[in-house]
Amino acid sequence: MTDATTASSYVSGGESLAAQASTAYNAALEVIASVEPRVAEATRAELADQRSSLKLIASENYASPAVLLTMGTWFSDKYAEGTVGHRFYAGCQNVDTVEALAAEHARELFGAPYAYAQPHSGIDANLVAFWSILAHRIESPALEKLGAKNVSELSETDWETLRHEFGNQRMLGMSLDAGGHLTHGFRPNISGKMFHQRSYGTDPSTGLLDYDRVAEAAREFKPLVLIAGYSAYPRRVNFAKMREIADEVGATLMVDMAHFAGLVAGRVFTGDEDPVPHAHITTTTTHKSLRGPRGGLVLAQEEYASSVDRGCPMVLGGPLSHVMAAKAVALAEARQPSFATYAQNIADNAKSLAEGFLKRDAKLVTGGTDNHIVLLDVSGFGLTGRQAESALLDAGVVTNRNSVPADPNGAWYTSGIRFGTPALTSRGFGHDEFDRVAELVVDVLSNTTPGTTKAGGPSKASYTLADGIADRTKAASAEMLEKYPLYPGLDLL
Repeated sequence: MTDATTASSYVSGGESLAAQASTAYNAALEVIASVEPRVAEATRAELADQRSSLKLIASENYASPAVLLTMGTWFSDKYAEGTVGHRFYAGCQNVDTVEALAAEHARELFGAPYAYAQPHSGIDANLVAFWSILAHRIESPALEKLGAKNVSELSETDWETLRHEFGNQRMLGMSLDAGGHLTHGFRPNISGKMFHQRSYGTDPSTGLLDYDRVAEAAREFKPLVLIAGYSAYPRRVNFAKMREIADEVGATLMVDMAHFAGLVAGRVFTGDEDPVPHAHITTTTTHKSLRGPRGGLVLAQEEYASSVDRGCPMVLGGPLSHVMAAKAVALAEARQPSFATYAQNIADNAKSLAEGFLKRDAKLVTGGTDNHIVLLDVSGFGLTGRQAESALLDAGVVTNRNSVPADPNGAWYTSGIRFGTPALTSRGFGHDEFDRVAELVVDVLSNTTPGTTKAGGPSKASYTLADGIADRTKAASAEMLEKYPLYPGLDLL
């Protein structure tokens, strides 16, 4: 059960800190309004919207005032290309301090030999990882073969040879409709253009990963990179098995834990379900279940450290020093004992939400969850994901549409809605509240009727929500949200 007191103190910091935060934000908004009042007004409106809606997007959370305030400092004004102690700009000693702290907290939190705190986002972190793998696995042997010590010694002919080697490698990752991410080899994404790509899916009858099938695909395809991890798979992954598969075919195992990093940090996922000891390289975002600033991290085994450390200038430009400082603060928060309680509550609440759907005869992909994600197949309501997402938003329930395995509606309209529990768990929601959320969602979807096209056929986008449903849902939501205020004590003028 969620400890509401702990959750409340997290988002406010206690009464005295809440008062200080109120003073800080009101002063900041006054300064902003003196230059562009519309930005100040939009900022106030955003807080009001987040306070009054049921935020169920799995990739969103609420950062603490300490994290948020850290981003609004003069670290934003500093260029710091390079690495700690080895910058291409002078005067970076303070940036060195915060970047080193972010890396230290990441290493200690996840038990990683090496951590790189510069990526601006999860996609940037994945790009750093891809090129680091190529550099480690391809560049170094190629340089030795070409008789060069480093890339600066290569002739144009040698460069063509190296480019060919880089551009002819294979990646095997989870397919988008099975729950993988765009950067796991989706053809329109850069990952699908960088690599000769193939995907593995899930068992058609259960929606679960079949490790024997993954191994079979790996043996046949022989990828350089095997990617594990997900953005919409509602189950845990055995990363020890994925490492065995990678080792058998000589692949580098890369794990993208952007979605479930908080469950790893909070020791909900341990042993074979903890990717860090098993993967050669692990990437993550620092928001989502870690509830830090928007940004990325790369964790690596020692053998890949020197390659990852070349993220700038290999992939990245100047790091966002103010965000690295906020990462250090958020990771320090995640090292507190209360974070483990929070992480376990995320997983427990996801089970409560899933059970709430199932007892109301809603269909879930894989039949349930054992992480922070619940994936609802809305085809049973006669709706597309886009219609369901829009109807729920009308009723104050913020979600996102998502593909389901072998989705007949494709990646735009979809047949699913993805729910996540991290944000409302931060507010203090527990079992009863998430059961009520499931009830409200089913009520909205049951009272949504798909529209028709101009030609009279079924529409995948338009819909009609029955009279009174939106107001009824918002009223029920407001009753719950009032008990668990967002940033209590933080009052904007």
